[in-house]
Amino acid sequence: MLILFQSKSAAEVLMFAQHARPILLAAGKAFDEPGLPERGVITRAQLDTAIAGIESLVAADPGHDDASGDHDDTVEHPIAQPVGMRRRAWPLLTMLRLAREKGEDVTWEPAPSW
Repeated sequence: MLILFQSKSAAEVLMFAQHARPILLAAGKAFDEPGLPERGVITRAQLDTAIAGIESLVAADPGHDDASGDHDDTVEHPIAQPVGMRRRAWPLLTMLRLAREKGEDVTWEPAPSW
């Protein structure tokens, strides 16, 4: 399932639920069920904790991408390279930072099926 993150501060972010779950857990969201709740919110009061948690997750990722890898001249096609937590979390982390600057909440829900 695709999850759509929204905030008035930034463009929408789409993410597969299985990739969003560990990021939201790091952000301090606790879930009783194995998947994600259909809808949720990270309130403006929770943004500092959420950002710090996601930054810790990215820093602790053993395979996290470093910036020098973007200009690597390897033969392996970029589509074949694994996506590290840094790249996976970056769009949502950017949204959370912008929402914190503007004092707004971030919500998520299932993405519409176009």
